[in-house]
Amino acid sequence: MIPKRYQKMHQSHPELMEAYESFGKAAKDAGPLSVREIALVKLAISLGAGLEGASHSHCRKALEAGCQPEDLTHVSILTAPTLGFPSMMRSKSWVESVTSQKSDS
Repeated sequence: MIPKRYQKMHQSHPELMEAYESFGKAAKDAGPLSVREIALVKLAISLGAGLEGASHSHCRKALEAGCQPEDLTHVSILTAPTLGFPSMMRSKSWVESVTSQKSDS
């Protein structure tokens, strides 16, 4: 599910979006991490930065990459020592909002 705002950016600024997506691909290709590992790292970064939309997106991408809901919950719990308990609870709720939708389908 690609957000409408992202689709609109593609329509209004296709060259910019092509460059942006090429940059993302180059970053993925720059090292040895697997698709699954990259998905978990990107989720962790999104949760740590407090980016709700990105966290939801990276949860969905991690599930598509073969991660299990328990993997994503573990990532959210791992934020507690660094970000604090309230931030971990926020992160966990974002993860669960995506994983609960997947288990309902």
